Amino acid sequence: MRGDLDMSMLRSVPHAKRIPEWKIREVEELARLFKHYKVFAIADLTGFPTSQLQRIRKKLMKKAVFHVSKNTLVKRALKKAGIDNEELFNALQGQNLLVFTNLNPFELSLLFEKYKGTAPYKPGEIADKEIIIPSGNTGLSPGPILSTFSKLRIPIKVQGNSIWITKDVKVASPGDVISEDLASLLQRLGIELKEVKIKIKLAYDEGLIIPGEKLHIDLDEYTEMVRKAYLEAISIGAEIAWPEPKILEISIQRAFRRAAALAAEAGFITPETAELVFRIALAKAYALAAEVSKYAPELKLEIPRAPAAAPAGEEEKKEEAEEEEKEEAVSEEELAEGLESLFGF
Repeated sequence: MRGDLDMSMLRSVPHAKRIPEWKIREVEELARLFKHYKVFAIADLTGFPTSQLQRIRKKLMKKAVFHVSKNTLVKRALKKAGIDNEELFNALQGQNLLVFTNLNPFELSLLFEKYKGTAPYKPGEIADKEIIIPSGNTGLSPGPILSTFSKLRIPIKVQGNSIWITKDVKVASPGDVISEDLASLLQRLGIELKEVKIKIKLAYDEGLIIPGEKLHIDLDEYTEMVRKAYLEAISIGAEIAWPEPKILEISIQRAFRRAAALAAEAGFITPETAELVFRIALAKAYALAAEVSKYAPELKLEIPRAPAAAPAGEEEKKEEAEEEEKEEAVSEEELAEGLESLFGF
């Protein structure tokens, strides 16, 4: 009886599952990629057209490696590569695309923005833009589809053996739900208006995890920030006379204008300030004569019209404004250098 008991116990012990060879190789390859590249991103691949993915893969062939695998295998590979992070594991839900690269994560995000494409809307999806079906020959033959045009209130006419739309028609506004009839008609007409792009869930950069929403960059905003930073740096450098040729040139110009304005106000005449001193004196004399003539018109003072001199200090402000305009003429190359220093482009 003891022997029977032992046999039954042995039968109840589950056999060790043999791991398929392809899974072992897959985990090893993923672990190698995680170790080899300093940056990787986990992107949502749900509903993304395969054809569009292949086009992007081809365009980024020399910059990134695309890999699709089972989430369980990816988790094993991460641990095997020494990356044991719960935030990464939580992102491995649904269908995902792994992107391995040595690019800056922000640059990778910009590339995905650049290579976004279009796809036809599916029933139940939400329109993200206004949808207009243009007038003209649809290339479709008359038949049951005529009822679809009627349901969507699209004016048509049959000419020859083809359906013609007689005028442009708006069939959806942003936020509208795409009906089955509309989705079918758009597909048959070859109208692809749904914007599709790879959406990064998060990026891993040598231990730093960056959420996908933080990777979005407004290039116009950052260009303006670089431009302002450049101008402020030039202005501060000129004020403290930083020993750089271009900055010293601006510093000397500023110092000369301020010295000239001070000398003119004090009546200190030199070959460089004489004209400004006399212009200011003449302007003050005309202003005084004009004021006197208000109270003593009998004097019949004749005040010639002469170009009024800018009060002391105003000339300097005018010239400084002109100088700032020159400083604002930042070249594209200088802005590019600033962006490169920020994002490593």
